[in-house]
Amino acid sequence: MILLVWLGVFMVSFGQNKNQPNIVLIMTDQHQAEALSIAGNLNLNTPNLDKLAKTGVHFKNAYVTFPLCTPSRSSMFTGKMPHNLGVNSNEKGDKEMLPKDKQTGLGHVLRQAGYDCAYGGKWHAHEAAMVEGNGFEKIADFGDLPLAEKSINYLKSRTAKTQPFFLVTSFDNPHNICEWARNQPLPYGNIPSVPLSETPELPVNFKKSETFPEALQIEQNASVKIYPTQNYTEDDWRQYRYAYYRLVEKVDKEIGKIINAINSLGFRENTVIIFTSDHGDGNASHGWNQKTALFQESIKVPFIINYKNTNTSEEKNNPTLISNGLDLYPTILDYAGLSISNEFLGKSIKPLIENKSNYQAHEYVVVETKFEGKHAHGTQGRAVVGKRYKYVIYNWGKHREQFFDLENDPHEMNNLINSKQHLKPIDYCRNKLIIWCKQPN
Repeated sequence: MILLVWLGVFMVSFGQNKNQPNIVLIMTDQHQAEALSIAGNLNLNTPNLDKLAKTGVHFKNAYVTFPLCTPSRSSMFTGKMPHNLGVNSNEKGDKEMLPKDKQTGLGHVLRQAGYDCAYGGKWHAHEAAMVEGNGFEKIADFGDLPLAEKSINYLKSRTAKTQPFFLVTSFDNPHNICEWARNQPLPYGNIPSVPLSETPELPVNFKKSETFPEALQIEQNASVKIYPTQNYTEDDWRQYRYAYYRLVEKVDKEIGKIINAINSLGFRENTVIIFTSDHGDGNASHGWNQKTALFQESIKVPFIINYKNTNTSEEKNNPTLISNGLDLYPTILDYAGLSISNEFLGKSIKPLIENKSNYQAHEYVVVETKFEGKHAHGTQGRAVVGKRYKYVIYNWGKHREQFFDLENDPHEMNNLINSKQHLKPIDYCRNKLIIWCKQPN
């Protein structure tokens, strides 16, 4: 008998589905899109994630809904924009979801659909937002060691069971670059400094442009603990980039343990493996470390889907525009054999991976942000990102509007907001943002 349950704004059809695959969601924290060797980055080596991408699909244009842990993760687990959830920061008083939103979280929905749901590692925003009763069994505390081993133990416990499982393994790194920047000990082992000749060069967009948003500069100046880079020399920034890439390599090694266990335990043929992150890191671009700003380095993240260890897509580095916060949720439900209404803003990526003609790509995605905290000035911003153009607006300050031609200026070095030749696409993006702001979801 099929049970129809109304949960918030979507209808889920639950029934016995013998073809439900296992689903493993692996997450990192503060992992920018370019920090993969498969993305062409020669400054690091990520063999495990590269292999996952080569035998799956690597989406090179995946954007978060909000470049900050709590809002981004809350969005991924509900399929809703952070402002609709009332989750706009990492502050304790600003991350409690409404009961109806908690009940539509992935843990609850998949558990009701017959999945055994387990979560290990960095809950961070997710735990604080969901509080208790989030549908998951907790198998490991916050911390990258020994997260892989505890995840593997969970996998071993499922070998004799026929019930499908949904496992979330959430790593902390490369987030430890925050401690590194503050000259603090790193939780999972320090990164030794090396001669300057062994460090990466500075990015081409290292220096701030003449139209660097005033609001961002004020926020950066006000929050020294978050942005402890004010007195960095170029050599310091190069050491920062070296440390960041070593942290990515560390977490790649841990992820490899889990992927190998999925293979050796015989789960690979019936397991969807998804890898992504909650936001990126400035990594010296525009003289920025950390996240929250709407620069490409902070809002673009890796996104890989691998099922049956076979790449059915024509392109290993798929250029389709993806919102990981909005699209992850319907994609997981789709693989689980569940359906959602078209009231959701996100799209299941499963038809795209299977090369089906019914997939309609996003024309654009929207990213939102808000600076909060004791020293913050309340800066808010929105970005409209399309295939070619990107429009950014902050709520105050000089140079609050930005417009970039990502095709010819992927590093956002030339603000075209006053270009008469671009009036039409600028107005188009402005209008799209107005329409988006009026949407109920």
